[in-house]
Amino acid sequence: MSETGPFVVFANFLSDLAVDLGEGSVLTQWAQQAPRKAWLLRPGDVLVTPVPIGREFLRYVCDLTGVPRETVTVVEVPPSGAVPLARAVRDAGLAEHVRTLAGDRGAALLPTALDASAIAFARDLGLTVHPYPTVDAAAAALKTTMLLNTKAGFREAAEHLGMRLPAGRVCRRAETEGVVRELLEDHERVVVKPDRSAGGHGLRFVSREDLRGGATLELDTVGGPEGTWVVEQCLDVAESVSIQLETTPSGTRALFSGAMRTAAGSFTGYLSPLPPSCARQADELERWGAALGRHLADHGYAGPFGVDALVDADGVAYASESNIRRTATTTPHAMVTRLTEGSPVTRPAWSVATGRARRPFDFAGALARLREHGLAFDPASGEGVVLYADAPTDGRSWRYAVIAGSTADVAERETALAGALDFEGG
Repeated sequence: MSETGPFVVFANFLSDLAVDLGEGSVLTQWAQQAPRKAWLLRPGDVLVTPVPIGREFLRYVCDLTGVPRETVTVVEVPPSGAVPLARAVRDAGLAEHVRTLAGDRGAALLPTALDASAIAFARDLGLTVHPYPTVDAAAAALKTTMLLNTKAGFREAAEHLGMRLPAGRVCRRAETEGVVRELLEDHERVVVKPDRSAGGHGLRFVSREDLRGGATLELDTVGGPEGTWVVEQCLDVAESVSIQLETTPSGTRALFSGAMRTAAGSFTGYLSPLPPSCARQADELERWGAALGRHLADHGYAGPFGVDALVDADGVAYASESNIRRTATTTPHAMVTRLTEGSPVTRPAWSVATGRARRPFDFAGALARLREHGLAFDPASGEGVVLYADAPTDGRSWRYAVIAGSTADVAERETALAGALDFEGG
């Protein structure tokens, strides 16, 4: 299909690509972000979502993107437990409805995660999988996609491609404590990672003190009783950074880079472009990303991917993982690009984060506060605050994006936003 053909935007956050399906609670939590996929919609597109999308939010998205509301369709899939979205669609009896909406228009499935269930769903409905020419081509890339979304698979590929890595070892669960003790002989602290995890889920930080006096290493259920784990030295981290790229038949190109906001190793937000404190890592990140892109293309993968890295106190970057999928920053970046096209802001800086309001707002109330304080995104200037993921269920935990001409302007607007919505700690 061409880029102008219709998409079935498939918000399959419940997927075994990034985290084992046994981790149902965290997957359900991530699925609450599905409304942000509305920013990808064009006339004629269909959005299949595992959570409801508010009418006010959808109207807000369509107003800012210029897409007539009546030209897009949203299919809300009822909860079906910790199962892939494709199965939930079938369980709800909605597969034929989606097939009818896609019609005979050369539509393509645009999944959040390229997994086996999404590929089978596309095949059943007679769709291709964007950006692959055929379903078979997408299926051929699945083995590499699944492997490079694991910590162990990434370490092996990164070593082969010449990336700098933290000292570490891959082991089975039963061997983990022994490996931890060995690495602690040379390092003050280590981080223990389940092989298939994302966003910092399941990470465990262990120091020498933690294992003194006969103490043992307690691991949770992530990865299962026989799962694979990675143990690495815990760096003295000054910045957590990433670069996002895409690989196509014409080659790999960098899309954007930035600094991740984290708490205890978990992703909490993002700022792009890279701040001055780690801007000199940009060239190395791009070299690593280009090398990984060539490797992925050689194994049939096409589409978006990212490389995460840790910058230590000496300014040295260490590759930490790859995300061979759409990530928490891919859709916000697409939104920023779309909203600033033709505006005076030619190279926008932007951030995404979550702030917790002291009292709840509905969507209209939160948007009204932004407008009252002169913070709401203005298409004419290409700057402002976007409520990019609908109203939170608690009315308080607001996901937002800030778009401005520089990172300094982004920071200034974030401070003002904290006051406008009365964020805790603001």
